[in-house]
Amino acid sequence: MNILFIHQNFPGQFKHLAPALVAAKHTVVAMTMQSKAPATWEGVHMVPFQANRGTTPNMHPWVADFETKTIRGEAALRAAIALRQQRFVPDVIIAHPGWGESLFVKEVWPTAKLGIYCEFFYHPHGADVGFDPEFANADIGDACRVRLKNINNLLHFEVADAGISPTYWQASTFPEPFRSKITVVHDGIDTDAIAPNPAVSLTLTTNSGQIVLTRNDEVVTFVNRNLEPYRGYHIFMRALPAILRARPNARVLLVGGDDVSYGARPEGDRKWKDIFAAEVRGQINDADWGRVHFLGNIPYQHFIPLLQLSTVHVYHTYPFVLSWSLLEAMSAGCAIVASDTQPLHEAIRHDDTGRLVNFFDVAGLAKEICALLSDAAARARLGANARAFAQATYDLKNICLPRQLDWVESLQSKPDHK
Repeated sequence: MNILFIHQNFPGQFKHLAPALVAAKHTVVAMTMQSKAPATWEGVHMVPFQANRGTTPNMHPWVADFETKTIRGEAALRAAIALRQQRFVPDVIIAHPGWGESLFVKEVWPTAKLGIYCEFFYHPHGADVGFDPEFANADIGDACRVRLKNINNLLHFEVADAGISPTYWQASTFPEPFRSKITVVHDGIDTDAIAPNPAVSLTLTTNSGQIVLTRNDEVVTFVNRNLEPYRGYHIFMRALPAILRARPNARVLLVGGDDVSYGARPEGDRKWKDIFAAEVRGQINDADWGRVHFLGNIPYQHFIPLLQLSTVHVYHTYPFVLSWSLLEAMSAGCAIVASDTQPLHEAIRHDDTGRLVNFFDVAGLAKEICALLSDAAARARLGANARAFAQATYDLKNICLPRQLDWVESLQSKPDHK
């Protein structure tokens, strides 16, 4: 088959699938908006393209998002026409539609089968929007704006032949009739590479010098792409004073940038990271604050040892997209404390594969973390169960990748889209 991937930051969620299709002797091409993309990547022929205009100044804020997606869609359309002129005709197109690039590609290749990555369908109520009353917007216009964000999704439903979603809960956010066209297969976790390592060590550079941490140390880890309310950073920080008082030998390692991946930015030039650090700083003495380490965004080769080192790993999230890091922590055998929110229910069974606490229960979070820090037997049981579940459910080589390849093969045989 001729297979075309479309992802603004390729490979993204397709980093395993695309090379596997190359290995299966398919011709694989990828369109990406990375201006410095290599000519080939893992046997995939790369086609970079760029938008030739920006968003209109003073555009109505409710529709600015869709104008941006339209601009990207047009840019992808022009790149697709140029690709067609080179006599490339895909049998199957696999796209992450979230940024709009795949909106118009079937105008160029109407007979190609289009499969889309179904990450999330926005809802003005009952999911992430309005979940956290601390940041809820009382303006009814916010619900209207959220509904309009789905224009891109709805237009893709008209042209897509099938979808793939990483979790059942994320798939459940999509409406019928398209929901029935979505196959649930996770992107996959390499459970061979991400495994417990009792001999792991990690060197931290602090103001007082270098510290070498091993599995004999008490380490609490908190990981996200960016430290922000959507991923419970404010709740975790508010739990810190109690954790540090109760556990005088614990070190807390936070991984994540100070930008915003989801939700609104704070007012002014401040960062969520700094806002909530400042909020709790007065409750923590200097010596205890010296045991809190903000590591920023770290290279992946250092990220896995950090998970392997973790005594207790904390993962909080609004009802939103489930992070890879949670499943990687499970694969590493971490003892996990997580928020009792819908995305977690597929992976964390309370007191089996981890412990669940109410998202907003600061005292409960601190109590559960401290309870696990003092109970090695419980940590060993939860960590072993978490790893076994990850292997049985999310293993890349044996579970997810074969199912993804079956899904791609099935796309070609889909009846013509109506």
